[in-house]
Amino acid sequence: MAKKVVATLKKEGGQKWAKVIRTVRSEKTGAYTFKEEIVPEQMVQEVMNRKS
Repeated sequence: MAKKVVATLKKEGGQKWAKVIRTVRSEKTGAYTFKEEIVPEQMVQEVMNRKS
């Protein structure tokens, strides 16, 4: 599935996108989970710096 997503994001003339995968620790169990988001390249630092 990841290959298909990456292939569709590489269209010419459009906005450039990035797939951000973050680890988030659950306060209830202490286990780590992964959060995936597809965001415009300009917003990558914003997404990485926010909590939750």
